[in-house]
Amino acid sequence: MKNRVERKKGRTKPYLISILVSLVAIFGILSFLKMIKNDSSQVQEAADAFIHILENKEFENLGDILEKKSYDSLDYTLEDVKDKYDHIFNELNIHNIHASNLALKKIDNDKQELSYQLSFTTPLGRLENINYHTKIIKTDNHYLVKWDPSLIFPEMEGKDKVAFHQWKAERGEIKDHLGYGLAVNEDFKEVGIVPKDLSHGKEKEKRIENISRQFEIPIKEIHQKLNQSWVKEDLFVPLKIIESNKAKVIPGISYQNTNLRYYPLKEAAAHLIGYIGKVTKEDLDKNSDLKDGDMIGKTGLERTYDKELRGKDGGEILIVDEKGDKKQEIQKIEKIDGKDIKLTIDAYIQMEAYKHLKEKPGSTVVMNPKEGGLYAVVSSPSFDPNKMVQGISQKEYNKYAKDENKPFLSRFAIGYAPGSTFKTITASIGLDANVTYPDKIRKINGLSWQKDESWGGYSVTRVSDVQNVDMRKALIYSDNIYFAQEALEMGEETFRNGLNQFIFGEELDLPIAMNPAQISNHKTFHSDILLADTGYGQGELLISPIQQAAMYSIFQNEGRIVYPRLLDNKSDRKTKTAITSSTAQEMKNRLEEVVSDPNGTAHLLYNQQYQLAAKTGTAELKMQQGEKGVENSFLLAFDTGHDDFLLLSLVEQYAKGSSATQLNKSFIEELFGYF
Repeated sequence: MKNRVERKKGRTKPYLISILVSLVAIFGILSFLKMIKNDSSQVQEAADAFIHILENKEFENLGDILEKKSYDSLDYTLEDVKDKYDHIFNELNIHNIHASNLALKKIDNDKQELSYQLSFTTPLGRLENINYHTKIIKTDNHYLVKWDPSLIFPEMEGKDKVAFHQWKAERGEIKDHLGYGLAVNEDFKEVGIVPKDLSHGKEKEKRIENISRQFEIPIKEIHQKLNQSWVKEDLFVPLKIIESNKAKVIPGISYQNTNLRYYPLKEAAAHLIGYIGKVTKEDLDKNSDLKDGDMIGKTGLERTYDKELRGKDGGEILIVDEKGDKKQEIQKIEKIDGKDIKLTIDAYIQMEAYKHLKEKPGSTVVMNPKEGGLYAVVSSPSFDPNKMVQGISQKEYNKYAKDENKPFLSRFAIGYAPGSTFKTITASIGLDANVTYPDKIRKINGLSWQKDESWGGYSVTRVSDVQNVDMRKALIYSDNIYFAQEALEMGEETFRNGLNQFIFGEELDLPIAMNPAQISNHKTFHSDILLADTGYGQGELLISPIQQAAMYSIFQNEGRIVYPRLLDNKSDRKTKTAITSSTAQEMKNRLEEVVSDPNGTAHLLYNQQYQLAAKTGTAELKMQQGEKGVENSFLLAFDTGHDDFLLLSLVEQYAKGSSATQLNKSFIEELFGYF
């Protein structure tokens, strides 16, 4: 008989075996679950890795994730696959790739289906949520993506390719009010060399020397272009662009046709119209609609209206077979040509206004005083915008950049002290305030005057020693002292209130950047000296030539300012009452006398055939009282017979014989004849 301990041991052994079996089973289940979990994790990692490569265009890493048999069976090598992605996604500039709705579905233990959507931007715009699917297959204990061309575009198969045809939008043109082109698209010839055409040895050098002379290109520069890394014997190497009618047969030279922007008025309208140029990296960073190689407006109206002028390129992206035959359209956008812009500018007046400044630093603005249209907006000296488009040499650019007369400066938009032309405004405010009267006489002695001893060493000076001065004489002789005294008698409140009826502080609705006209640096003058100086057009007044022209339109519009405009869009003119109609008529009569009276400062312009009113002006810029400063010369002139034009001209730091009046005498006669 077994003892009690033995009987107990006998009962315990089956239980231990049962527990061990259970543990083994549990361990097996856990191992199996872990294996399943590891497989699932590896599949997800493979899917994520593939999507990462696509989103970041890291095609060089495709070999780590693609199943080799899948592309081998389609007669592709790994390099073929990489190149295909590179050519399509990089050369076509597909970017901003984003994957969404990634999903995995188990097929069997070694295979799962992967589906996802891609959105990306092509040169033609955004494509959204394109559906893709493939399989992830277990190969040698690794999960890899089964590849075929449909993973580039779903409709692709076999040896299909992607073709991109771009349709360039034609840039809109800028025209004057008569339809004459100010910025046009024109055919040119691109001058170049095909190296094999240069011959060899001494003959080669002889031809290069001849090319250098004919096209004014340094020999060193020609050699630099011929020695570029990409140059081959049979490739065209561009040198410069010339007008088509200047192309002639020269040994070693070849020509290619090209279409470029052209500015017929050249220097005469450069600051206003501006020019176009290739986009920079900064341009591309600012505007996602632009792409490398695009031409955009760089300055002037070309820049202001660039979006309207540029239009929108179109094109199509196609799937084609090995022969290049179309199979499937992926994306198609029709091109939209840019819009033409019609200005109030008159090409003839613009050109003549520029010519008559004779490259002196200055500006001329010619305005339609009734409608506000600007016939001419000129700045001098200037530059040829065609050189900026066709290719300007560093030497030519440096010549412009280092010119002390600053040819890149748009003087029509810069604020100046208007000088004596502004006396017309002071007189008008005084008349309406019942302070100034046409027959009121001021007794003035000598060529200088000060209010009292509080002015210290400062005094107002004048040119002509006229003792009994009324408003008529004050305008004819352009008497600073008279208008300083009138401003002081009005007082700051009355005078400033009158000035506030004009356009000081206003932003004009013009596509030209300029600061608003200002009366003074602060809201009050703080001194009688500044009040007096403002009365005859100096002090802290800052008014651009365009703003001055607008202000002086009151005399041809019964006291109303007609706001200037540049777009010939037939919109209603905008006006603002600044002085009374009776005052406007009185001033018009007096300004006619400034021309007709032999003592008038504008008598040089007198021609009995025409009815002309004018006011000359000089603004002296000096550091301190008593010294001789540089002087800016101004001319306000307008037709009083038919109100056809108003002219405001400025010449900076003028010398004897080149005042604004002297330079514009024959131009004003041309204007009368033109209208």
